[in-house]
Amino acid sequence: MFGRAPKRSDNSKYYEVLGVSKSASQDELKKAYRKAAIKNHPDKGGDPEKFKELAQAYEVLSDPEKREIYDQYGEDALKEGMGGGDASHNPFDIFEQFFGGGAFGGGGSSRGRKKQGEDVIHSQKVSLEDLYNGTSKKLSLTRNVLCSKCRGKGSKSGLPGRCYVCRGSGMKTSIRQIGPGMIQQMQHVCPECSGTGEVINERDRCPQCKGSKVTQEKKVLEVHVEKGMQNGQRIVFKGEADEAPDTVAGDIVFVLHQKEHPKFKRKFDDLYVEHTLSLTEALCGFRFTLTHLDGRQLLIKSNPGEIIKPDQYKAINDEGMPHHQRPFMKGRLVIHFNVEFPDAGVLSPDKCWALEEILPPRAGKKPSDMEVDECEETTLHDVNIEEEMRRKEQQRQHEAYDDDDEDEPTMPRVGCNQQ
Repeated sequence: MFGRAPKRSDNSKYYEVLGVSKSASQDELKKAYRKAAIKNHPDKGGDPEKFKELAQAYEVLSDPEKREIYDQYGEDALKEGMGGGDASHNPFDIFEQFFGGGAFGGGGSSRGRKKQGEDVIHSQKVSLEDLYNGTSKKLSLTRNVLCSKCRGKGSKSGLPGRCYVCRGSGMKTSIRQIGPGMIQQMQHVCPECSGTGEVINERDRCPQCKGSKVTQEKKVLEVHVEKGMQNGQRIVFKGEADEAPDTVAGDIVFVLHQKEHPKFKRKFDDLYVEHTLSLTEALCGFRFTLTHLDGRQLLIKSNPGEIIKPDQYKAINDEGMPHHQRPFMKGRLVIHFNVEFPDAGVLSPDKCWALEEILPPRAGKKPSDMEVDECEETTLHDVNIEEEMRRKEQQRQHEAYDDDDEDEPTMPRVGCNQQ
């Protein structure tokens, strides 16, 4: 590994720091570090330098490979690179392996370096009545939470087990020869620990979570849909998503999706409704009731002498959707009027004359008797224009098909050989 053997240096300091002999077992090392670390923790008034030395000593001696190098060559060999490191880990990280994050307030702990968990998105269907009146919906969800028995460590001892394949890195390096004198080095996720860098001994696994570090919890969330909320609006529950070790739980987000209403249409804070009037109502006045989204009955009527034209819009102020977070303010209720004419029929001359007396005069100049005598007579017939267009399109396609058949070359007929 090295061109020359490193010089020997002090190989007893770390044992003296922990107060153990050079023949100490792993269990003795753990007990010694545990006792000394609690006593010297800075948050409990201990010596920060002593606390750092304890962590450095335990980090080396608890690793069989580093301990062997230290016993043979001493501290300087580790600093030169043997064993893959210089034992410079955060002392609070070592402490947290025993007691969990921030056992004494978290001075200098690694909690600030936790990764952010993913948010969980749910679609919540709501009716237009829900958005108008406001409502609450209780929803039952299942999520992962840190195991209460092992505090998310996965082991009974509270210690992580280092993966022997990747040595805790979570990645495995493989080398293959791709040609004469050519090799390729590849890194992939360690198959033994699935990239976590940890493998918990079966005998040390937490009996509650079976070493998975998390358990499932059922939780009921109450989703408050406020008056005037919009389609697509998000309702967020902070930190209620799945928990995981060394991870800040994400949010549970409910996205509102409005169901289509059979009568009302919403456009921003206004409501639209369609209403059909008869020709008599459009000309002579109308009066009808409309059931609103909150169950109130609104009386809708025209002004005396008012005539409603086809495709006309009328609005009622303050009867639209409430403004979100200002529900005392509302938009408009807009009514789109359609006018339905009587079915085709024949009016008697008396009725025609009576209508002409009431309605505005005919548009255009009426032809004289002499002009009428010079014109040719015509007769009007009822026609269903949509049906006519459909029939002509079918006829056109049929004729095109017949033309294609005529364009195909005819094959010569071959007579049968007669004996």
